[in-house]
Amino acid sequence: MLSALLLYALLGLAAGILAGLLGIGGGLVLVVALAWLLPLQGVPPEAAMHAALATSLASTVLTGLSSARAHHRRGSVRWVSVRWLVPGMLLGGGLGSWFAVGLDGAILRYAVAGYCLLAALQIGLGRQRERVQPTDPRGPGLSLAGVGIGAVSAVVGIGGGSMTVPLLVWLGVTPVRAVGTSSACGVAIALASAAGYASLAQAPGMPPASVGYVFLPAAAGIAVASVLAAPWGTRLAHRIGAVALRRVFALFLALVGLSLLLGSG
Repeated sequence: MLSALLLYALLGLAAGILAGLLGIGGGLVLVVALAWLLPLQGVPPEAAMHAALATSLASTVLTGLSSARAHHRRGSVRWVSVRWLVPGMLLGGGLGSWFAVGLDGAILRYAVAGYCLLAALQIGLGRQRERVQPTDPRGPGLSLAGVGIGAVSAVVGIGGGSMTVPLLVWLGVTPVRAVGTSSACGVAIALASAAGYASLAQAPGMPPASVGYVFLPAAAGIAVASVLAAPWGTRLAHRIGAVALRRVFALFLALVGLSLLLGSG
């Protein structure tokens, strides 16, 4: 158990840095690691992917808060856009977690891997809009997009940054402000999704220290360490250029997707 707690803390450090740097809460790397670690802690193999998604999202709540706070201090959170995105993300996160509970673990694994690889291609090879919009994106269309972002995020266990960041950049927000805004939005997605996994799932065979599919020791250990590390990632995000930030993001997603596919056997 002590070695497991140490691993959870190390995962939290990585998640916190990624949250500040890329606005993604580190959820994807957490899902991959937890899918391997949780069966060693008594989680049934058939429930490992569900538990990895739920635990990753639960830990992302505090990570996102720390990251968003750090970005807010630097003036890189577009709060007007956050207010339009969050209602849809809350709805989508709840619906997505409800849907994911009924899926087989293998299907979830392939869904996460496929999502990572497609997102990596889109971010790494897609053309970036050069113009910067003087006003913050807003309106019902943004709320509708939030529903889709929240639902997909709940199914693949992320804070939504790999969709929110490209959307905001396409709408004319600078990359570093898109990352900051995504960090704030990720808190809402994580809250709604983790609550869904915790309350809607029957979670047969989960260890006693669990609420639904959320394995509390892992969620707590990751969250505490990630809160401390998130400001480091935020400082890096403000020092790295926009093109480099996109390339780091795309490479990260590709590596996560491949690791899931290679480990599926």
